[in-house]
Amino acid sequence: MIAPKEQDVKIAVEGLDFFYGQKQALHNITMDIRENEVFAFIGPSGCGKTTFLRVLNRMNDLIPYTSVKGSVRIDGQDIYDPNVDVVQLRKAVGTVFQKPNPFPISIFDNVAYGPKANGLKNKQQLMEIVEDSLRQAALWDEVKDRLNESALGLSGGQQQRLCIARVMAVKPEIILMDEPTSALDPVATFKVEELITELKKNYTVVIVTHNMEQAARVSDKTAFFLDGVVIEADETNNIFTNPKQKETEDYISGKFG
Repeated sequence: MIAPKEQDVKIAVEGLDFFYGQKQALHNITMDIRENEVFAFIGPSGCGKTTFLRVLNRMNDLIPYTSVKGSVRIDGQDIYDPNVDVVQLRKAVGTVFQKPNPFPISIFDNVAYGPKANGLKNKQQLMEIVEDSLRQAALWDEVKDRLNESALGLSGGQQQRLCIARVMAVKPEIILMDEPTSALDPVATFKVEELITELKKNYTVVIVTHNMEQAARVSDKTAFFLDGVVIEADETNNIFTNPKQKETEDYISGKFG
């Protein structure tokens, strides 16, 4: 009998320090994120969780005078190796931002944008990708008769799911979400949370959230950040019901943050 294979590590971070110029923003972070799990980062504003999220697909490269020490490996490949193609990296590691940011073009063209940019011209193939991506984002039934209308006519929640579909159209392996529901009402938030639970069947999802109830609802694991340090990372249930560190307990119980 072959033992069941342990869930594969998708992202392995070791000894990571991150600097904005001389200012150190992240300190000695070591963390494994496994395939097909939802991993949430929580902590007060300015604690480093969004900076760390942006480390995972080198979005911080766009900010002058930043530097990284340590290693970030995705499927064993160090993403900070000079030979890494950053465009391909960001295709494999897509990002959904805090506020929905659809392009001021049609719903169809928003989703088809990535595949077209990568050279795909076949209309039938583009249609299949658009439909598949919108179905995965639980949006197809709401927009299938409006594909040629402007994406700006959608509600905020629909726009955010459209942005998720746009990320999925280029077939990523990892989806990073930076407070994806902070600009949404409770009904739209619920739909996006349902979607996150579905997405982990096919993707690794990493989410930054200020909403602790959301982290408890959608994530398998949670890391608590404070002053650029991971104070504690564990199964989500353990973080919220039996934290090992006093700082985690104080934050969870609302004593600060």
